[in-house]
Amino acid sequence: MTDGEPQAFFECDGDLFRPTDHARGPWSRESLHGRVLAGLLAREVERRFGDEAFLPARLTVDLFRAPPFAPVAVSAEIVRDGNRIRVADGSLTSGGVEIARASVAMLRRSEQPEGTVWSPPSWSVPLPDEMEPPPQRPGRMPIWETRSLAPSFGGTEQKRAWLRETRALVAGEELSPLVRVALACDFTNPFANSGERGLNFVNADITLYLHRLPVGEWLGFEVASHQSAEGIAVAECTLYDTGGPIGRSLVCALANQHRR
Repeated sequence: MTDGEPQAFFECDGDLFRPTDHARGPWSRESLHGRVLAGLLAREVERRFGDEAFLPARLTVDLFRAPPFAPVAVSAEIVRDGNRIRVADGSLTSGGVEIARASVAMLRRSEQPEGTVWSPPSWSVPLPDEMEPPPQRPGRMPIWETRSLAPSFGGTEQKRAWLRETRALVAGEELSPLVRVALACDFTNPFANSGERGLNFVNADITLYLHRLPVGEWLGFEVASHQSAEGIAVAECTLYDTGGPIGRSLVCALANQHRR
């Protein structure tokens, strides 16, 4: 880490990733943030099985156990190595116990078919460089930088925002486009599932769909849906970069109210 560069979420220690203080989760300081787990799993699959001919079109991360704030190990294996479709599974463990897993579907890139297919209109919003940054707390650098296009939390309107990562996932490594969006897509839960009383849902998974990889550092989130009943929510965001839509991010979540 150079002078003035934000500390990464993890540092490598052999086969382990040791979390820094910035990797702590929002529900407990003794747990890891779910989004950094998604980033590590995407990184491992891309590192081992990434291929320019294939697009990682779907990433699903199951967050089925509270991740302790402790070193983690990540592994991945290919489960289908086809000519047009490849599938890889990833596993993240802490102290030998699996705490999250992932499945990645990679589709071979090809020529776009001719003809027109209906799709919803792209958003028309100011670009992040055209917007004023929000005021920052003195002495604290957030884990991401935002440009809000509507109230981020506490409102009942459809929310839109730009988001940019401010830290590396692993010390000494630049974020790849896939890892950048994998790190960010967990934002769908607090963004789409928060309302007039704040956030009272914790997500059990993240599913990211991409029809192309993002270009640049800024990612746009537009809440597409929130539905909930009996303490279970399903939420969805449309994802953008500064060039237009890139895909979708979905979560399922459980009621988890903050204790007062």
